[in-house]
Amino acid sequence: MRVGIDIGGAFTDLVAYDDSTKELKWVKVESTPRDLSAGVIECVKRSGIPPLEIGQIIHGQTVVINAIIERKGVKVGLITTKGHRDVLGLQRANRRDMYNFRYKKPEPLVPRCLRLEIDERVMADGTVLKELEEEEVVEAAERLLKEGVEALCIAFLNSYANPDNERRAGEIVRGMTTVPLVLSHEVTREWREYERFSTATLNAYVLPILDRYLGRLQDALSNGGTTFMAMVSNGGMVPFEYARKFPIYTIESGPIAGVIGAIGVASIIGEKNIIALDGGSTTTKASLVEGLTPEVTTEYYVERDRFRPGYPVMVPVIRTVEVGNGGTSIAWIDPVGRVKVGPKAAGADPGPACYGRGGEDPTLTDAYVVTGLLNPKYLLGGELLIHRDLAVRAVKKIADWLNVSVEEAAEGIIKLANDNAAYAISLVSIQRGYDPRDFTLIAYGGSGPMFAPFIAEELEIRRIVIPSIPPGVFSAWGMLNTDIVHSTIQTYITRLDSPDAVETMNRVYGELEEEILEVFKSEGIEGPIILERYADMRYYGQEHTVRVPVKSGGLSREDVDATIEGFHEAHEREYEFKLVGDPVEIVNFQVIGVKKVRKLELSELPEDELDPEEAFLAERSVYINGGYETLPVYDRTKLGRGATIRGPAILEDPTATIIVLHAQEAVVDRYGNIIIGRVR
Repeated sequence: MRVGIDIGGAFTDLVAYDDSTKELKWVKVESTPRDLSAGVIECVKRSGIPPLEIGQIIHGQTVVINAIIERKGVKVGLITTKGHRDVLGLQRANRRDMYNFRYKKPEPLVPRCLRLEIDERVMADGTVLKELEEEEVVEAAERLLKEGVEALCIAFLNSYANPDNERRAGEIVRGMTTVPLVLSHEVTREWREYERFSTATLNAYVLPILDRYLGRLQDALSNGGTTFMAMVSNGGMVPFEYARKFPIYTIESGPIAGVIGAIGVASIIGEKNIIALDGGSTTTKASLVEGLTPEVTTEYYVERDRFRPGYPVMVPVIRTVEVGNGGTSIAWIDPVGRVKVGPKAAGADPGPACYGRGGEDPTLTDAYVVTGLLNPKYLLGGELLIHRDLAVRAVKKIADWLNVSVEEAAEGIIKLANDNAAYAISLVSIQRGYDPRDFTLIAYGGSGPMFAPFIAEELEIRRIVIPSIPPGVFSAWGMLNTDIVHSTIQTYITRLDSPDAVETMNRVYGELEEEILEVFKSEGIEGPIILERYADMRYYGQEHTVRVPVKSGGLSREDVDATIEGFHEAHEREYEFKLVGDPVEIVNFQVIGVKKVRKLELSELPEDELDPEEAFLAERSVYINGGYETLPVYDRTKLGRGATIRGPAILEDPTATIIVLHAQEAVVDRYGNIIIGRVR
């Protein structure tokens, strides 16, 4: 069996698929924040799958991102080039909002006293200007080890162009200690010193933590023949051994799995352009996918918001937007008296007030319970009891402040959360020049199917798809559709009008492809590997680049000219102009290696016509649109192929609640997906 496991803020999800019987099973348990591995192990136990039957475990986790956000990484020492110890502190001088007086640079995660310098220098073209002073390396390492650092990082100037000095320094340090060591050129070989230094030090900051965590899981769950794979942020998976060495590549592993799952569903039902909406327990994530090809970027920032530039992470990440808005998000009053929802969340411990586990702050889940949109008795098919009186008591704090009824306050909280989720959609669509009405919204996660109908009304999205896979464990299902992916990127500025451009492109791509194939070989991965080429290109004199696909195999002058033409078209799409005839250059060469895995199929429902009334559960009084209405409630799992439900109505799934609003209609397609659209 293949097993996908995803850790969320409140729940840990497992989906298992038997390749021989096509059987799919799932488990959802509450996360264990104090020791996340305990929740994962409990998930596997609860599934009842005999250990010997588990052939592969694919894992997406929040350990890396949480360690950075919560500042729970290890003590790191940095060895760098003379004169550059302050790169992490100086950062960038540019401000995205020059009139924002609350704008503040983040504190370096490596304090200045633990950043030491070595007298060496490599030029931007890779020329070694000054050889490494090896004695200084020994002295610096000894000083840092005496300070009790738990990880070391070596990041030299321009080592992306020539890593010889950095590599030699690494050999010296590894001969002195067993403390984990990170070399910046092994993590990323893109230029921009601050971003590269930040990425390397962040990798060192979390390396021992993820290494211990994955080691515990491997020891607890291995049957001797289990293959352990970790989700990475570019939409692929890698062996645990790779993730334990480069944990920063897994920084957005959980949310990305949902995007891959949404692409899988879209390809089955014939959709090409989608917006994936993952409404989780603590955050809401959105990603726009055009032509079933996700956009991968190496410009990613941890904790970036209106007031903070965030920590740059220069690793391949599928472009997503995340806002602090989920089922356990707390409603609160800001200093000027306005009600806000999120980003602070109750999470799994203590959880929403209605769980009866000590939580007292009003959350979005409590608001849903007060209005009746959520089952006021239990969730997760009866496993999680709900205490409506506790939800009312929590929401009453907001109601008393506003001098309104508890129901009005609860509906206000829900509307604010819907606005937050709609904002995430607009960030990936409207603010990037896309019309959301041209896309199908695929909604999943525990709260995604509740957000989606309201968002569709506000943004005029015509079609919503709620996957047939239980929405609350959808990201774990997405992991089972993930290919094994390795990528490498190299900054090597090349003018494409130069006489040796064709030779340079063939040489650099050839070297990168050999490097990728060697990685797969070292991991024992056999079979055909698909190699994809990309180039980050710009007009000569520009600062930023546009990514363009490049033809595989030996390149001719005609192929290079075709790449230039593709760049003109991509630049016009991105910036609405092109400069045909101006010199063009490649900044970064990228190669992605893909080992395809067998994708899961959605089973078709039988064609027997089922009366929707057979799925009818009850009628429930729900506070909506400023008053109480009686809404029919249906068991989503009993709705047959072709069943049609006119709104307003509630469809209950064991892992999520689906809302159908006035003027909306829900139809079950042949795969069991719920398709929601406006009534014509």
